[in-house]
Amino acid sequence: MSLSQHRQENIYLAIQAVQRTESMTIQLLCGVAGIPRSSYYKWLNRTPSSRELENRKLTEMMMSMYEKVEGTFGYRQLTLHMRREWQHPINHKRVQRLMRIKRIQSVIRRKKKKYERSTPQQVAENVLNRKFQAEAPNEKWVTDVTEFKYGNSQKAYLSAILDLHDKSIVSYVLGHSNNNPLVFQTLDLALQAAPNSKPLIHSDRGYQYTSLRFKEMLDKANMTQSMSRVGRCIDNGPMESFWGTLKCEKYYLHTYRTYEELKKDIDDYIHFYNNERLQAKLNGLSPIEFRTKAV
Repeated sequence: MSLSQHRQENIYLAIQAVQRTESMTIQLLCGVAGIPRSSYYKWLNRTPSSRELENRKLTEMMMSMYEKVEGTFGYRQLTLHMRREWQHPINHKRVQRLMRIKRIQSVIRRKKKKYERSTPQQVAENVLNRKFQAEAPNEKWVTDVTEFKYGNSQKAYLSAILDLHDKSIVSYVLGHSNNNPLVFQTLDLALQAAPNSKPLIHSDRGYQYTSLRFKEMLDKANMTQSMSRVGRCIDNGPMESFWGTLKCEKYYLHTYRTYEELKKDIDDYIHFYNNERLQAKLNGLSPIEFRTKAV
């Protein structure tokens, strides 16, 4: 099929999609597109080509995935997941065209709220220095705490540790207070999940991470501490990126009445992120698949 034929077919597909969803007349849509109605009806009553039949199957697959993730995937993520299910190469431009025809797009990201930092008891150098690649699991961890709201402006806080090798969430704790126990428990769980590991751990200068007790825990585990420079969120970029992904693909899509509703969605999403959400930078694998291959 030539380029002009592809364009013509896309016009017909767009007319068909709009007519089904908006209940507009074929006469009006053909007039807007500048094509004769007879040409559209001839196309409509033709025997579908193998590519058209394939596009129908791909569209069904795409819409099923799009609905599963509540409209959060753009063409890159949809292409990765469709390739996995289709088990054949799929060009991302083709997925973009199908998305335009169905008039779907990813949700818009929101900016992370800035928090004021307290005076630190102790600080560490920026040892990580934005070297966000790791050769093996449990070599470099990054960590942070973020805030969620539910009910009548009540707040919950999520502490997590992310492994830079495979971008997996090693451990996380959701709590009612942004305090030391929240962070200390997250570290304890990470060390239980990866016993005998001695990774570099990087954080911002939040008061939990600059506390003497946190430093004692790291020294006992023979871990190296690293901290972002003042006002440089990009020094902890991968962790900030995960918060953005979690909030855009789950939290911002819902209103939570209770802490239990919020916790369930966070549990479900982190399981999905670790085990099912494919990443191009991980060779099209999920974090746990990439981690398993490394081990």
